[in-house]
Amino acid sequence: MKIIPADLDDARVVALLEIHHETARASVPICSAHALDVSGLRAPGISIWAAWDDDTLLALGALRTLDAHHGEVKSMHTAQAQRGKGAGSAILAHIIATARDRGMSRLSLETGATDYFEPARALYRRHGFNGCAPFGDHVPDRNSVFMTRRL
Repeated sequence: MKIIPADLDDARVVALLEIHHETARASVPICSAHALDVSGLRAPGISIWAAWDDDTLLALGALRTLDAHHGEVKSMHTAQAQRGKGAGSAILAHIIATARDRGMSRLSLETGATDYFEPARALYRRHGFNGCAPFGDHVPDRNSVFMTRRL
């Protein structure tokens, strides 16, 4: 597996992001959906990576800089056929290491509160994330779970 910056012009990357965007938004009310589409991931302050096995796209994940010391995990998604094989964990570990290398001392995320998102919440807990209050521009929302960890 290799993890490299994601090419947002690669049709395979765009297709996986569209699946992520559609499934995340279908699992919560639209007012509670925070998944970024391709144009949102092109914004300044966002870095996105792809995990590949040869020509097979395994997973995607992004880091949004909130400030010099605080980052946000965005757009984590593992291809359905690759789930449970370590690609999501590898992308998350890469994001954590990059945030640390950039001098961040805290990394946070928002994910859904429904059963659909339980595998994601379990992944985040395994990587040291715990529940927290809303952060950045997020507001309290019964459909969201906010998590954070110190780096």
